[in-house]
Amino acid sequence: MKIVTLLKQGVLIVRVEGELDMHVADEFRKLVDDAIDSYGVKNVILNLQEVSFIDSSGLGVILGRYKRISHGGGKLAATNVQPQVTKIFELSGLLTIIKLYESENQALTQA
Repeated sequence: MKIVTLLKQGVLIVRVEGELDMHVADEFRKLVDDAIDSYGVKNVILNLQEVSFIDSSGLGVILGRYKRISHGGGKLAATNVQPQVTKIFELSGLLTIIKLYESENQALTQA
C-alpha cells in the first residue's frame, strides 16, 4: 500500500493505493493521525481511487479517523471510490456518516 498526504485549501487529502486491510491498517492510522497533527487540520478527504479492496480492519481504521475528526468539529469525506469499495461502505453503514464525492475538487468545494 502507498499513502500520500498533502494539504490543499486547508484540508488534508490522503491518497491511498492498494489494499486497505489488516496488514496495513496500523500504518494507515499512524500516517493519517501524524498528518492531522502536523497540519492541524479539521477536515480530511480520502482519495480511494486506487483502492481495490478493503476489509473490516480497513473499515475500522477509517471509522476511527472519522470519530477523531468529527470529535474536533471536522468532516471526513471520500472521493473516487471504486464500485466494489462503495458496496462495502454501503453494507457496513459507513455511507450514513461519510459523504462520497466524485473528485477531490468536488469534495473541496463542499468542505
